[in-house]
Amino acid sequence: AYLTVSIEPLPPVVVGDAVTLKCNFKTDGKMREIVWYRVTDGGTIKQKIFTFDAMFSTNFSHMENYRKREDLVYQSTVRLPEVRISDNGPYECHVGIYDRATREKVVLASGNVFLNVMAPPTSISVLAADTPAPFSRYQAQNFTLVCVVSGGKPAPLVYFKRDGEPIEATPLPEPPAGTGNWAPRNLLHRDLDDTKVPKSLTAEGGVGGGQPLATADPPRGLAAERDPVTEIIPETVVSRELPRWVHVAEPIYYFRHTHAPVSDGTVEARATLTWTLNPQIDNEALFSCEVKHPALSMPMQSEVTLVAPKGPKITMTPTRARVGDTVRILVQGFQNEVFPEPLFTWTRVGSRLLDGSAEHDGKELVLERVPAELNGSMYRCTAQNPLGSTDTHTRLIVFENPNIPRGTEDSDGSLSSHCGFRLVLALTLTVILELT
Repeated sequence: AYLTVSIEPLPPVVVGDAVTLKCNFKTDGKMREIVWYRVTDGGTIKQKIFTFDAMFSTNFSHMENYRKREDLVYQSTVRLPEVRISDNGPYECHVGIYDRATREKVVLASGNVFLNVMAPPTSISVLAADTPAPFSRYQAQNFTLVCVVSGGKPAPLVYFKRDGEPIEATPLPEPPAGTGNWAPRNLLHRDLDDTKVPKSLTAEGGVGGGQPLATADPPRGLAAERDPVTEIIPETVVSRELPRWVHVAEPIYYFRHTHAPVSDGTVEARATLTWTLNPQIDNEALFSCEVKHPALSMPMQSEVTLVAPKGPKITMTPTRARVGDTVRILVQGFQNEVFPEPLFTWTRVGSRLLDGSAEHDGKELVLERVPAELNGSMYRCTAQNPLGSTDTHTRLIVFENPNIPRGTEDSDGSLSSHCGFRLVLALTLTVILELT
């Protein structure tokens, strides 16, 4: 007897598809059994998923009744109604027939096929690296967008666009020398902002320092490799809305793409786009991360628009603060959609905060048990991101608290002189009445 087995090859399938595995075999012997296996752990484990035993089936061939040799073609199928990522891998079809010469001997043959299960990405997001953090608009600095794509198999093709046009970026397999730390630097102090000084004073570092620095073409590349360029604006004050450096050429983009396997068999892909940010041309620029994948009929994308904060909306609770209350001042939003996430800094105009600190970082400023002395105090919230900064102010009005008689307690909790005077006067009157 002879036996040949083959499994029809399968194209890649997508998660959720119905798949039929087909095992074709030709023989002139009598069927004994058919067994399907799913192979795991690199071939060390074989899990039975289907068994056909001819000894217990009425559907058998009467080939032994014929003296002449006769070929019969069979097909065994296994259907997977909704494939999952875990179904990915090799499958084997094992066929056994009785030998024509001796019924005690079984002839075995097998075939195998690999089921390639693809999964489209389940999520895509774009975020800014290392934010929120201080970022100087007055120095050329690097800015990095990160695109995270999860749930795909195999790894997707990820690329960036600016204002709908594909970005031609230089591949960056490893961090370039000198740019390993992309942490942004602090903003210049608003009271020491040298952009408000006439250029004739800053060009040579002092009063009457001569002509402004000449504008030079900066080298193309990352900010760590780029020298600042001074605008030629003699004898004028530069607005805070404009940085002191400008680009004289199109920005150079650097692109890095990595992917890491996930325990469920999918891949997390990360793509980064780095360039030297210029708030003058990058503010309100639309960047999109797009993904192509064989399991997707059309690209998948996520968009962000780089925008400086504008018009913070501040709320104060309670709306009518009384002496001794805990007051919370909170930034609830802006007049526009802001990206990247801003950094918030609180200060008290003309003085320190209630806890003695010069400033406080965060969306919320909490003033514990406000004293009457804070009535009329002004608080400033500075919101800044790499595209710009904005200030907003709010005034705290503190009302008397009927549960705390006026003047009974100073901010340090001690009795006031007025309270002591009233107490002495009351005791004196009591003694006089007893004597009379």
